[in-house]
Amino acid sequence: MKELQKKINYQFKDIALLKQALTHRSIGKGNNERLEFLGDSVLGAVVSRELYKRFPDIAEGKLSRFKSYVVRGKTLALIAVKLELSGLLILGSGELKSGGHNRKSIQADAVEAILGAIFLEAGFDVVNAVILDLFKEYIDEINPSDTLKDFKTQLQERLQKFGQTLPKYQLVKTTGKDHNAKFTVNCLLKDQSIQVEQEAKSIKRAEQMCAEVLLEKLKDKRVS
Repeated sequence: MKELQKKINYQFKDIALLKQALTHRSIGKGNNERLEFLGDSVLGAVVSRELYKRFPDIAEGKLSRFKSYVVRGKTLALIAVKLELSGLLILGSGELKSGGHNRKSIQADAVEAILGAIFLEAGFDVVNAVILDLFKEYIDEINPSDTLKDFKTQLQERLQKFGQTLPKYQLVKTTGKDHNAKFTVNCLLKDQSIQVEQEAKSIKRAEQMCAEVLLEKLKDKRVS
């Protein structure tokens, strides 16, 4: 815990709050879902404001794509690796047996929960500084001339180029209620006999995550 706090450059006054941020819903009560919900919103606000300030001449649509690039699950998972969260996660027995410590989605959710916990304890200005430090390299690498098409568009264009069947997205499961709801989406690439499932806090985000994973799978594969 001490090393984690050094890495995020924030010392918790209430260490129980940090422990809650690291506690997966498989434990039951006292898990990090509410903190994750809060952290997701705060992260979006901080990154949106930073992009708004940095790129005053860029329209809303492009700013939205830049924001999605910065706060996507892959980025959160990379930050989780840097913070070495895997060994700190508090999981239920089922998740422990299935290797939940190494699951990127669980690690990414914990990053958001930590941000929510910081916001709750110290307020917006403090969590703003933490976020801009953690996400600095991902924000800095944005080139305003890039189009940064979303992953669903990229996948569709790649398949269309070779006359392939377009991806089929299907909602297969919804867990939780209200602000804690999670949506599991399946995406099938019929011609390649590839399908993946991803879970996210919205159907749209889960679809984008599926498309991102499929693009990675097709990267070194000639689609023809």
